[in-house]
Amino acid sequence: MRILQDNNNNQKELLEKLYYQTAELLDKLEKFKLAEYMHYLNNPVRYFWINFWGGVARGLGIAVGMTVLGAILVYFLQQLVMLNLPIIGDFIADIVKIVQEHL
Repeated sequence: MRILQDNNNNQKELLEKLYYQTAELLDKLEKFKLAEYMHYLNNPVRYFWINFWGGVARGLGIAVGMTVLGAILVYFLQQLVMLNLPIIGDFIADIVKIVQEHL
């Protein structure tokens, strides 16, 4: 009789442990928003448009960022030309001249 009670208690402990682990797993899945991701995968048209507009935004961000960095670089090169460095100054002046002609 005692063996049956011990076995029954072990089963209860295992079931409680399994319940808590399952609840923890469900919480983690909610945090990952797996259901929403699966919804997007099941709707290819929506998935395409979300990725398309995301790509457009990244492309615009890269273009604007490179423009700003290029302008800063040209500004610093112009300042270096003003310093009249012997060999480097002529080289940088040619680069700045080429860049300004192509703008």
